[in-house]
Amino acid sequence: MTEQIHTQSIKKILASKSEIEKTLKIRITNRTNPLIIEGDPLKELRTIEFFEAVDLGFSIPKALELKFDDFEFRKIRIKTIAKRKNLSQVRARVIGRHRKVMDNIEYLTGCDLALHDNEVGIIGPSEAVKVAEEALKNLIAGSKHATIYTFLERIKKQGIEE
Repeated sequence: MTEQIHTQSIKKILASKSEIEKTLKIRITNRTNPLIIEGDPLKELRTIEFFEAVDLGFSIPKALELKFDDFEFRKIRIKTIAKRKNLSQVRARVIGRHRKVMDNIEYLTGCDLALHDNEVGIIGPSEAVKVAEEALKNLIAGSKHATIYTFLERIKKQGIEE
């Protein structure tokens, strides 16, 4: 099958084209933007997720983790969840001072996070992504940071005991 993909990170992707093709087992043809990918449909779907992750700000090696079957990519649009009109304040709540909030969520869930404009991306093992997504949605909706950390620590502790 063949699929056309529009991407903002075309230079970044073309610089690592051979590594991406080899890892995701697809073929990328470059005749300007859009890029054309060829491969079996499941691999094309993974490649589309890969391109979305790179566009959101993930590094190529981090986005290539999507090749694993148990890894997942999710995107949260802040505008759809936030109650506030001032989205810069909501983004600041998600990032935290010196990226502390995002680092804590990454540590407690084992996922990787990226924020670009009004979207937050999550890459990680499927179960961890679900937990991180719930925590981020609650944080964006206005829950206190302490409440989010307590929730994540409880989930992490339950995971260790099982």
